[in-house]
Amino acid sequence: MTPALFGIYGIVDAASTADPVALLDAMLAAGIGVVQYRAKAGIDRAIVRVLHARTLAAGACLIVNDDFEAALEADGWHAGQEDLAGRDVRALRERLGPRLFGVSCDDGALAQRARRDGADYVGVGPFASTATKADAGTAIGIAGVAAVVRATALPVVAIGGIDASNLADVAASGAAMAAVVSAIAKAPDPHEAAATLVRRWAELHAR
Repeated sequence: MTPALFGIYGIVDAASTADPVALLDAMLAAGIGVVQYRAKAGIDRAIVRVLHARTLAAGACLIVNDDFEAALEADGWHAGQEDLAGRDVRALRERLGPRLFGVSCDDGALAQRARRDGADYVGVGPFASTATKADAGTAIGIAGVAAVVRATALPVVAIGGIDASNLADVAASGAAMAAVVSAIAKAPDPHEAAATLVRRWAELHAR
């Protein structure tokens, strides 16, 4: 299942206190079509299978962060530059088959290389200051994301510190998707938070 790479890109982070299955269900019910499962301490394959069954039933797509072998049990793999170092990236792309392949890129040159290696989209950030990822680095804002958008024909996913208050800025950068972690997972009502972001994104692009 490969929905259009446009809109809110939900992230279910195992480090969150939220139950991953309940959080995924809230995102799917809100209409989010692409969800990434991220577990920096190690991917739980059993959880991947449960989450994937739910995304399949909803007609959505589950992407696994970092762990390539676990990603083969889902709909795609998102890799950081450290995950690609010293590896035959094109061979990995071939093993993925029709699954999505996303790459985190710090600049336009890396985004261009990702496209040559067969990536389907690139992730860029942090858009704003974030405490979700300890090594996220300095916020790059509209200008930083827009520079990568101009450098590549691939869809760009902006990530880092994104919530309803700055979603319009993400849209203004030209990013195709806005990745959201804490603004959904830590909300009193994750479903309503996700639905609000989905509605707001649609409104921003209906103008």
